[in-house]
Amino acid sequence: MIKHIHIVYAVVNFVFSLKAFPITFAFQNFKKMSEKVLVIGSCGQLGTELVESLRNIYGEANVVASDIRKSNHEVFQTGPFEELDILDKNRFTEILQKYQPTQVYHLAALLSATAEAKPKLGWTLNMDGLFNVLDAAVDFKIGRVYWPSSIAVFGPNTPVDNTPQNCVMDPNTIYGISKLAGERYCEYYFQKRGVDVRSLRYPGLIGHKSDPGGGTTDYAVSIYHDALTTGKHNCFLGDHTMLPMLYMPDALKATLDIMHAPAEKIKIRSSYNLAGMSFNPKQITESIQKYIPGFVTEYNPDHRQAIADSWPNSIDDSEARKDWGWQPAYDLDAMTKDMLSNLAPRYSKNLSL
Repeated sequence: MIKHIHIVYAVVNFVFSLKAFPITFAFQNFKKMSEKVLVIGSCGQLGTELVESLRNIYGEANVVASDIRKSNHEVFQTGPFEELDILDKNRFTEILQKYQPTQVYHLAALLSATAEAKPKLGWTLNMDGLFNVLDAAVDFKIGRVYWPSSIAVFGPNTPVDNTPQNCVMDPNTIYGISKLAGERYCEYYFQKRGVDVRSLRYPGLIGHKSDPGGGTTDYAVSIYHDALTTGKHNCFLGDHTMLPMLYMPDALKATLDIMHAPAEKIKIRSSYNLAGMSFNPKQITESIQKYIPGFVTEYNPDHRQAIADSWPNSIDDSEARKDWGWQPAYDLDAMTKDMLSNLAPRYSKNLSL
């Protein structure tokens, strides 16, 4: 009898002790471990760091990286990787059946300058790839889809300063045209097919963990590498070309925040305006010179100047701030200090930062 009393007492104590245990936290951790995430186009500038962040959240085994070929970056050695051309529907279906993802981040695209050089490929990859993902979300009942848009959706007749969420959008590049069409299709699939798709209009993204790609704003990445190697940067934009930019830690935060926000908080299903800072090549040069005084930039605008001239100077992202609490952390000088401190060891440089 005494033994039974002790057992009952122990059970009661255990039940009451659960009140002090963070049950919500435990449930959230279980939910995270039950998620399976597929990142398409994972080896680019954003994808590399996004895979790393997602694996820190969900666990290495639960985040599947994929791209047309595997990168040598260390992050891709720590979890599953699948070779995938998103235009290959059969291969895509194989991967979906194998992993049964609950979330898909679709990042594969041909960027602005590259798409201008290969317009048919740019349209095909950017649009048919998106269709494949949206259709798969319906067929495989994928819980959430993330697809990035861009400030390239704006054009020559868009208000250039503090560009609002809703305004004239008349892009004049293949990249921008495909992104604008993609926004409309994302909203359509949400309204007509019930796909929980979420999107951000990225400005220029700047990060130190991968090399610059084929974007018009990528000068703002290569300029830091040049500052630490040759001490001189040959800029393909004019010195006063003002463009909206975002540092990668802020871009990752925004991406994860919108994907983890409750569905009812996401009021815009085309794509949200997003901003961090705006600067021109002269201003970023001056920011670098605070740490590397002898650094110089030469200005030799090429065909990318016309693309940049069609984009806004600054972005109004008040809708994102209001709906799901977006707030950037970095300004230009804070970004410069962090970029240089992370890149300097790569080039065996010692800087006073």
